[in-house]
Order: sequence, then structure tokens, then C-alpha cells
Amino acid sequence: MKRIYMDHAATTPVAQEVLEAMKPYFTEKYGNASSIHDFGQEAKDALEDSRIKVAKLIGANPDEIIFTSGGTESDNMAIKGTVWASRDKNHIITSRIEHHAVLHTCEFLEKQGFKVTYLPVDKYGLVKPAQVEKAIKKNTAMVSVMHANNEIGTIEPVAEIGKICRDAGVLFHTDAVQSFGKIPIDVKKMNIDLLSASAHKLYGPKGVGCLYVRKEVNIKPLIHGGEHEFGMRSGTENIAGIVGFAKACEIANKNMARWTEHETKLRDKLIEGCLKIPGSRLNGHPEKRLPNNANFCFSDIEGESMVIHLSMKGIAASTGSACSSKSLKPSHVLTAIGLSPKNAHGSLRLTLGKDNTEHDIDYLLNVLPHIVKNLRRISPFGNR
Repeated sequence: MKRIYMDHAATTPVAQEVLEAMKPYFTEKYGNASSIHDFGQEAKDALEDSRIKVAKLIGANPDEIIFTSGGTESDNMAIKGTVWASRDKNHIITSRIEHHAVLHTCEFLEKQGFKVTYLPVDKYGLVKPAQVEKAIKKNTAMVSVMHANNEIGTIEPVAEIGKICRDAGVLFHTDAVQSFGKIPIDVKKMNIDLLSASAHKLYGPKGVGCLYVRKEVNIKPLIHGGEHEFGMRSGTENIAGIVGFAKACEIANKNMARWTEHETKLRDKLIEGCLKIPGSRLNGHPEKRLPNNANFCFSDIEGESMVIHLSMKGIAASTGSACSSKSLKPSHVLTAIGLSPKNAHGSLRLTLGKDNTEHDIDYLLNVLPHIVKNLRRISPFGNR
């Protein structure tokens, strides 16, 4: 059976070049980067070289990169670390469509007495910069708005939001887990103070990511026990993973324009074909969206059923965020853009990668209409 992967927003395969770069650091160059002997210094050199490569992808300085276990830890460190360091400010601003790593962190902080403003979005999932500006108070410590949404692919106006925050003297954090390595990012030009990223979304290994922290930002560590990562993240560094992350960044830096052109072409063909299916709707902004993301709702059927039937045809897809795919609740992102819980349950997320082909799109567009038609035929929703 033909196997096609269209769930790159959930994770990506490790690139062969990434794997080859990592291999020596498991069995040959296995030193602890904190050790002063040759083995340790070899690992230390790899760590600092990796920091340079990751920083280059986003226009940062190498000493502004803190390696973490991934996007979730980076989001937690960015938000908790900065608000805990801000003694006289206890207000946070975020949006209703953030990843749960941000939303659940904010909910945790609310229980500790912090105040959180959850900004609404428009029908495309866009946060309005004017609403951010209006929500800022004297006691606002941070604004956290994602760069691109993991479910619907909408790209937020982070440069505008960042400038508003910079002018107001408020820290600005963006979760760039989905956009990192896919679209250009310049943390200086975009007025970003803190940025979260994860390696496994751009053909790197799982279990490693980073937090960019602008030099002037005061932040407290979440993990104590040593002086690793400039004293911000204690624990022996995952050198093999970090080397793999850096290699993935290096490859993305070189190929981003070509991948974007390729994926955008496939995405647009996919969107055009899926919208020919009766009762279909595109979720997210029609233009301001990630080059590889297409998210749809199909009336009167459930997304989970579509995913199962597509899997039976060899196609890997998703109903939304991989982190909440087992939840029976409708997507908080889709309800935030105005969909009813019933329609939100009929969502299908298709996210492409550099190795997808036009044949993959043709195959999907051949099987999906039949799946939708058959599911509607047995659906209780359409017969009420």
C-alpha cells in the first residue's frame, strides 16, 4: 500500500545529513561538555559551534541561545522565567489560540496570583496589534503571541506586535515552533525578546530545542543544579541532539526558499482540490499562512473518522494539534475563530514537507472525496 506522510506539523523525519552529523557524538565524541579533558572540550566545541548555527537562522547572537528539551520547555521557561524575574509586574497578555504549552502555563500562573488577558482573534485567527496595545497596562510584564498557529497555519503580525511591546517597555515572547526553519525570522528586526523553537519540526531529532533570550532580558531558570547553559538550564547537555538541531538549522537556512516554493505550490493545489468537495471550508488565513499548512472543516462528519479512513489508504493526517489529538473536546483554535463545536469536530489538518510530491496530492484528492461522501452517508449529523 502507498504510504504518504502529511502530518509534518506534528513531527518530521530526521534528515539523513542530520543523523550522520549526530552519530559520532553517541560513540566517538561522547565527552561531557563540562569536563576539562580533551573528550570534554571536544563536546564543548561542538556545543558552541551548534549555538552559532542555530543563532544564525534567526539573526541572533550565539550567547542568546539556550538549549532546551523542546518547544514546551522553552515556552515554560520564557513565560515563567520572565514574570518571576519581574517583581512589580504581574500581568500577562496572550491570545486564545496559543499552543497549550503557553495557555496551560498562563493558567498555572493565574493560580499563583498573576493576571492574564486572553485576546480574541478574527475569523482567520489573526491577533490585532491594536488590541495588544489597548490591553497593555502599567503592570504588564509580558506579551506572548505565537508566530504561526500550529493548527490553522495563520502567520501572526509579530513584528508589529513586537514594536508595540518594545515601545511600551513590555517583553515580547513568540512561540515559533511551527515557523522556525520554514519562513524567515529576524529577532532583531521583529523586536522579539524571547523565542521558542523545537528541532523535530524541521527534520531534526526529538527532545531538543532552544529558547532565544535577548541579552538585556532578565529571566530566572526553571531547573537548578549547575551552571550549564549560562546558568539558565542545569543538566548535562544533549550534545548529539544539539548537534543534530544545529545541522537541521544549517540545512533549513540553505534550502528555505526552495522548500517554501515547493510546499506552497503543493499546498495551493491541495486547497483548491479540497474546496471542490461539497460542504468544505478552509480554516485560517487564505494568504498569511505557513507554506505547508492546509486545514479544512467538512460538514456533518468527524475529523477523527477521516483520519482513520485516510490512514487505511496509507495517508497520515491529523485533526489538529498532535498534543491534544486524544482529547474529545473541540479544538480551542477552531472555536476561537468562530466555528461551532460540531463543525470544529469535522476538521482535517494536512501539513506537507519537502519530500511530498504532486503525485501525493493527486492521490489524496482522489481518495478524500469518496471518504467524505461515505462518512456523510452514515453520519447521524446529516440526517437530523
